[in-house]
Amino acid sequence: MGLGLGGAEKMSFLSDFLGKCGGYAVVDGGFATELERHGQDLNDPLWSAKCLFSSPHLVRKVHLDYLDAGANIILTASYQATIQGFEAKGFSTEEAEALLRKSVEIACEAREIYRDRCTKDSWDYMENENIASRPVLVAASVGSYGAYLADGSEYSGHYGDSVSLEVLKDFHRRRVQILAESGADLIAFETIPNKVEAQAYAELLDEEGIDIPAWFSFTSKDGVNVVSGDSTEECASIADSCDKVVAVGINCTPPRFILGLIQSIRKVTSKPIVAYPNSGETYDGQSKQWLKSEEGADEDFVSYVCKWRDAGASLFGGCCRTTPNTIKGISKILSKPKTGDDM
Repeated sequence: MGLGLGGAEKMSFLSDFLGKCGGYAVVDGGFATELERHGQDLNDPLWSAKCLFSSPHLVRKVHLDYLDAGANIILTASYQATIQGFEAKGFSTEEAEALLRKSVEIACEAREIYRDRCTKDSWDYMENENIASRPVLVAASVGSYGAYLADGSEYSGHYGDSVSLEVLKDFHRRRVQILAESGADLIAFETIPNKVEAQAYAELLDEEGIDIPAWFSFTSKDGVNVVSGDSTEECASIADSCDKVVAVGINCTPPRFILGLIQSIRKVTSKPIVAYPNSGETYDGQSKQWLKSEEGADEDFVSYVCKWRDAGASLFGGCCRTTPNTIKGISKILSKPKTGDDM
């Protein structure tokens, strides 16, 4: 059930949730990777959102796999789901809007299936209780304008001079309205590549009176700036100044850059920080392939989590090319009490 909250309530929403999780929460991992592992061909402008109409049962299964792995927050399969993108595939506006809602419905169904299963079989549930001791939120994923273009430009942030602040707001407006009213607990604006799109999201949240919390998560390829070259601190400051935003962070970025980026973000905000990097590989938008990093792929970044936690992050997960095993490892690390070895 989505949460309609005032400004002060939004700010306490995530801190209360983190308290119930023991101080730190686990976000899920790569979605398209898992759909491909189950045999899906995602070489499509809609990417993983294609499965909302072609294979919704697999979308539900991937959500369940991440819940079984220990995720406290599952993100909907709507990252590349846009009204414009669905219409380009021949869907009507009404059908496109229904598919956006469906992305949230599937995630909520997975959460209920997981809770029902745990009620009967798992130590995650207290005896004679109907509510999990491990809380779970559904976050509606919103990808950038570049994700809709499906040309890899979300990894450069260069949209051209014609794509203004107002163009971006108009592009995202109806999609954000629908997802905010669809039953999600929060909206995750992900892989934000530049300052102007962050500003567009912030203004849109205010203009539309969106009444569920949001987080802003940026992407970087150098560990200093977001991929467009805009300052990470300036981008994070936009998120910090928006009272609808309850967390700020980094996703789809090589793990080796995360520590420095957390430190940069912490300089400009006291809001919780979310970190969910990719596997360490680099995406080539032209060939649509993931390439091994020349510096070596950070395939196992679970060992970094303690350093990220000590630097000030409190929500941890994975992005592209990470798996339920990655999330299981993160969950295991966070469930252990801090020791001197973690420092």
